[in-house]
Amino acid sequence: MLFFLAILPILWLIIALVKIKLPAWQATLAGTLLTLGLAAITFEQSIPIMLTAALEGMALAIWPVCAVVIGAIYAYNLVVSTKAMDKIKIILSSVSSDKRVLGLILAWGFSHFMEGMAGFGVSVAIPAAMMVAIGFNPLRSVLACLSSNCVSTCLGGVGLVITILSNMTQLDIGLLGVYVSLQMFALNIIVPFFIVSILGGGFKALKGVGIITLIAGLSLAIPEIIICNFFGPELSVIIPSLLVLLSLTYAAKIFAPNDPEYALTDIEEQEVSPREGFLAAIPFVFILIILIFTSKVFPAIYEPLASLKTSVPIYMGEGAKPYTFVWLATPGPLIFIAASLGGFVQKASIGDMCKILLNTINSLKLTILTIIFVVMTAKIMTYAGMISVIAEGIVSATGSYYPFFAPIVGGFGAFITGSGTNANVLFGTLQTAAASKISADVGLGAWLAASNAGAGGIGKMVSLQSIAIAIGSVTPAIDDYAKAHGLTSEEVEELYNSITPSSIMQASYKYMLLFFLIYCLIVYFGYDIVKKII
Repeated sequence: MLFFLAILPILWLIIALVKIKLPAWQATLAGTLLTLGLAAITFEQSIPIMLTAALEGMALAIWPVCAVVIGAIYAYNLVVSTKAMDKIKIILSSVSSDKRVLGLILAWGFSHFMEGMAGFGVSVAIPAAMMVAIGFNPLRSVLACLSSNCVSTCLGGVGLVITILSNMTQLDIGLLGVYVSLQMFALNIIVPFFIVSILGGGFKALKGVGIITLIAGLSLAIPEIIICNFFGPELSVIIPSLLVLLSLTYAAKIFAPNDPEYALTDIEEQEVSPREGFLAAIPFVFILIILIFTSKVFPAIYEPLASLKTSVPIYMGEGAKPYTFVWLATPGPLIFIAASLGGFVQKASIGDMCKILLNTINSLKLTILTIIFVVMTAKIMTYAGMISVIAEGIVSATGSYYPFFAPIVGGFGAFITGSGTNANVLFGTLQTAAASKISADVGLGAWLAASNAGAGGIGKMVSLQSIAIAIGSVTPAIDDYAKAHGLTSEEVEELYNSITPSSIMQASYKYMLLFFLIYCLIVYFGYDIVKKII
């Protein structure tokens, strides 16, 4: 009974969004109130203490999560406003006029690069918005980027996800990185095929681009294992993602598909000089440069920025620690600074940029509310002990078969919090404890802890935080998409209705379940194989 009550807020959110179809902010607000009531009545927590937990959740949601979303969408809106996006479309079409190839470049290669550099939803927000801008269906763009993110999260944020897992479990970071890269190998190859099928309306879309799609997967999967094995997890997404973009550019020329059904038709046929192309892409170039040079790869810059922080005691319960606002060593403000520098180069005035920023925040207000309520709910559930009850219930119910279900625990953590990093904070040590109960092999603990990280991205596919970010990112591009395709007002309304939390959850859950099944089988059977190899 306690397990059911602990998981009740999650059941409520699924029912409210999928069946009742409440607006996301209303469903999540009700979920927060329900969780608060359960924490007080069933789990006998002090309401004032739980309110401080909710307040900490609000702080986390606003900074850094919402700051990242606002920065990413501001960058996109600025590029649209300066008309640079039109030139970017032409540049992309010069690589290939085939939507399937362009979809792999943006939803697979570029999305992985953004996840490797920043995380926090940027890898969904910017690529999905760009895809809609060049003519992709909004819902399919979101599904493609969420699918890509399901395999990039585990090593994202310059290896932050694995770094946190290592700190929580006291396991070797190099071993965890190798285990994660091995566990994700099959999905790294498989997921690009699903991305093409999603964007093309079925697996028939793979005809003519099968080799290119396989190259996209292999050029990520193999280098990821090599880099994790010899250099560690910090660059294990960034460098392979660049190899993906490079290999796709060449593969698109060598194995050029020629199917008019998937041709990009709404791009002006004109030349863009190298200088014009560089200036059009300059905000993203600045984002790339600033994120790289302020990352842990360059500690001389990162450490002074990371020292600019403020610790505030918010949660007042047992074992409370001050919440720390890191002001500059976080992607949100850095993306905003980089985009604004790009705006200056593209001749945007300060007034124009301020107006774009205000319009961006206004357009995201319901998305911001949704994210705040989701994270508040997650914090209350965590501090009230509800998350632990759910996880321990799964462990006790599965016994020696637990390794098969270990990824589900990690995925559940990411589903609740919207973060692979937070899922490792919640359940990293639970995985090693569960391993010690079923086997004396200490290596199994590292294997299951790695599965916690690997499953985080899969759980994020239907996380409300991820979905809210995706909706906030593609909504500004829908009007341009409608104009380019000559849609009627009824068709535009239908398009907006296609990217509700309900529709995205219903469209993505089948992929999530399949990816979970594949991953659970890999984790369950893979350890014995890996032991013989390593």
